Amino acid sequence: MDWVERVTGIRRWTRGQERAPHKPLLLLYALGHFQRHGDEPIPYSAAEERLGHLLREFGPPRPTTPAYPFHHLTSDGLWEVRTADGGGSPGARVGALRDSAASGRLTPPLVRDLRRDHRLLSQLGRALLDANFEPSLHEDICAEVGLDLESVETGRAVRRRDREFRERVMVAYEYQCAFCGFEGWLNGRAVGLDAAHVQWWAFGGPDDVANGICLCALHHKLFDKGVLGVTADHRVAVSTRYVGRGRSAEGQVLELSGREIGGPQPAFPRVADDRVAWHTREVFRSPARTAA
Repeated sequence: MDWVERVTGIRRWTRGQERAPHKPLLLLYALGHFQRHGDEPIPYSAAEERLGHLLREFGPPRPTTPAYPFHHLTSDGLWEVRTADGGGSPGARVGALRDSAASGRLTPPLVRDLRRDHRLLSQLGRALLDANFEPSLHEDICAEVGLDLESVETGRAVRRRDREFRERVMVAYEYQCAFCGFEGWLNGRAVGLDAAHVQWWAFGGPDDVANGICLCALHHKLFDKGVLGVTADHRVAVSTRYVGRGRSAEGQVLELSGREIGGPQPAFPRVADDRVAWHTREVFRSPARTAA
């Protein structure tokens, strides 16, 4: 049985070119759950909150409910739903799923093959991501559903990122870029902002606030490329190797040189000196420009 064809060929609501990623998101969530907990059932009460969040973050801006994919995915032979009394899915009504204490899980044949071939988990995850979402979203989606494809693909245990790191850093910096002060919101969620690791996670940097800083998407990219850095006295450093002649380069990059970075709230630690030193040594393209 070709499970990749099955998951990419799931039946879904269509109208023109409108997106309907409800079932793919539920499947990704279920694969992440399977990786961590095996075939333990997922109560609808738990899926409702998590899947609702996923739909708001990565689905189209239309009203919807997690009840639809939770019930309708049963028609694709990949997912089954049982109520507390052993019955099948009570339907796609939120109240019925709640009242019957419904729970869902991947079907036994799929679970059997996932256990036989550990590569299948990665194949299904990649297929769902590639078929439904832009590559720029893949890492964020995997983090949200708790799906660790890297460890499956490399065949070795991989240190897992802390899913709460981003939120802790965002709260600490009050959802503002520490370099430029940018803040932005969409439907009650911060957009265009990242929790950046100062000492990279891949090189032993921990998932804690003392190794994190809230940056807008532009300055995060430039920070990771070594265009921007942090000085020992917690000011923005701009590499002399960076060349930008336009107004936007002047205002968004060059004028940051020597600016004091925004610090976290008093209850949180600022970036640790040893993390700053690591970034300066390993990432920043020194020397730094002299502040105007």
